[in-house]
Amino acid sequence: MPVSDDQPHTRTRLPVGEQSVYQSSGRQSRPLRTLLTVLVVVTLLVLAISIANRGKPNPATPSADQAGVNGPAGSSAPPAAGATAPSGQEPVSTTSNGIGTGYPHTDQGAQSAAANYAVAIGSADMFRADARHAIVATVTDPTVAPALQARLDQAFSADTAAKFGLDAQGKAPKGLTFVSRTVPVGTRTTNSADTATKVDVWCTGLVGLAGDHSTQPVAENWYTLTVTLRWTGSDWKLTDFAQQSGPAPVPGDQQAATADEITRAVQDFGGFRYAR
Repeated sequence: MPVSDDQPHTRTRLPVGEQSVYQSSGRQSRPLRTLLTVLVVVTLLVLAISIANRGKPNPATPSADQAGVNGPAGSSAPPAAGATAPSGQEPVSTTSNGIGTGYPHTDQGAQSAAANYAVAIGSADMFRADARHAIVATVTDPTVAPALQARLDQAFSADTAAKFGLDAQGKAPKGLTFVSRTVPVGTRTTNSADTATKVDVWCTGLVGLAGDHSTQPVAENWYTLTVTLRWTGSDWKLTDFAQQSGPAPVPGDQQAATADEITRAVQDFGGFRYAR
């Protein structure tokens, strides 16, 4: 039965000393127990995770077959997932004419060399005779350098330069900037041996004249460069290369930049020398 508010209320007042003791015990013991429980649970979870992860291999670390040149010659089997993962355990620290040199005698070293050589031979410097000769001397095997030099001199003739809007010395018209950049997207070894190997370098490239009133605006291009390398005893050097179109992805729906935006981008963003 509900008690009417008109009835008098009875209160029991404890002594001051007893009151503080009971209040402290009732209000603070529960939070303390809860905190201790949470700490114990968190500690157990951390220990469980550490034990579960102990002994698991690091997916970023390649196996012996992936790190060395151990694949059979002419093997066409697709690479393992780890072989196509971004890597670069031994980046080169030496350069010659601005090009990385001194690659390790491994499959990864050969792929790194191929990617970097693709950047060099796809650069705008190839349209200038002096720079082209320096690139060839740096990346090619000395035994084939003269023949490859003659082949490239013919490929980058004055007629070829004119098709890109350049003069015979490879210079762009006044007020325009010539762009030729190669960006490796991925590499794969297609034929591996201890002293020679073939590497496919999937590339995207930018080529054209940037600036107002350009009749050859900068455009992208997708191609695969097959690089043949030889181990010279201290480095991987190029002996031959061939290029084929694609594979090209579906074009995006981005709006093309203006000539001024492309010019500023080319001047503000430097290209990369070392890939992978």
